[in-house]
Amino acid sequence: MSNHSPLSNESLGPSSPDPDRSHDQPDRTSLRSIKGPAQFLSFWVAIALPFIHLPLVAQGLGNPQITLTFLTLLAVNVFALYVGHGYKQ
Repeated sequence: MSNHSPLSNESLGPSSPDPDRSHDQPDRTSLRSIKGPAQFLSFWVAIALPFIHLPLVAQGLGNPQITLTFLTLLAVNVFALYVGHGYKQ
């Protein structure tokens, strides 16, 4: 038996669960345009932050506020290293 229907299926959307991906292109383009400056900034932040760590360590980490500041800056430095590691490769 033939399932030939007189109605056209052209008006129906795509049968796949994924919608049309043509609207994702601007998102990818904007991510690419942000990636370079983000890596640049992260790279240089990762280089500069150890110079801020030195005075904190020299002052001593006995004060809880200084210790918290040091650990926060250390976490920011690790994150900056992760984001900026691909700069200029």
